[in-house]
Amino acid sequence: MPSFFSAFLFKNRPAFLAALALSLLLPRAAFAGESLPERTLAGIVDREKRILGDAAKSGEGIDAESFRVQVQGLCSEYEILLRENPNFAAGYACYGYLLSKMDMPRQAIGVLLKANQLDPNIPLVKNQIGNFLAEQGKPIEAENYYMAAIKLDPDEPLYHYQLGQLLYVARDDFLKSGYWTADQIDDSMHKAFARAAALAPDRIEFTYRYAESFNDLKRPDWDKALKVWASLEDKETSDVGRQIIRLQAANVLIKEGKYDAARVLIATVSEPKLGPQKQKLVAQLPENAKH
Repeated sequence: MPSFFSAFLFKNRPAFLAALALSLLLPRAAFAGESLPERTLAGIVDREKRILGDAAKSGEGIDAESFRVQVQGLCSEYEILLRENPNFAAGYACYGYLLSKMDMPRQAIGVLLKANQLDPNIPLVKNQIGNFLAEQGKPIEAENYYMAAIKLDPDEPLYHYQLGQLLYVARDDFLKSGYWTADQIDDSMHKAFARAAALAPDRIEFTYRYAESFNDLKRPDWDKALKVWASLEDKETSDVGRQIIRLQAANVLIKEGKYDAARVLIATVSEPKLGPQKQKLVAQLPENAKH
């Protein structure tokens, strides 16, 4: 493990923990079987899940040195496995995946490309290569890898979600390419988020982003957006979470010109931390509006 890892963990702890929490939601392992290398890999991956799970639960209280040593041990196990099995694609895939989660993209991409060379049909590898290309400012190339991952595993919500994010963030790049129109980008982005939400209705990071994506469209279906926000509120268990969702719904009502309905909804928000967002919406309400 490169020495910069400890420094990275301390300097970027909040961002690291957020990424670590998300990493635990990522796709199923890219291997299965009964051979000795596969059983060895399964054991490494099980330990990896436990270590990362414990770290995510620790949050800001994580013991950075202990975590570093444990991850370093995982890396050593991967390297021994691959040294003894140099053509084991799944091993490269899982090792590259770990390196990418540890914010080591340069090291990760070399391992992932090796996995892709050995076996071009591992969706996790396609996805991670897409992530690297997106981070390197190559969204058109990244889209090809995300689409390949989706084709290989169409029921993995993360791949659809990341495609949607890529189309949203790099919208201008896709327009400049000449291969996409604005309407095509909006439609594909929205459908990608919708598919991710449909595949994982209990994953708030997917369902919430789908609901938000109506705001990103040039011609959104606001009535449908309201239904989506209402569905999210029904599932939300925390009072603060429900209030956040109500502010989003109120924003939609304002866009529809339904000011009195928006005012009623905003009035139900009492969480002090939401005061600034609440006031921004109140400022958009005309006095004595009747709709």
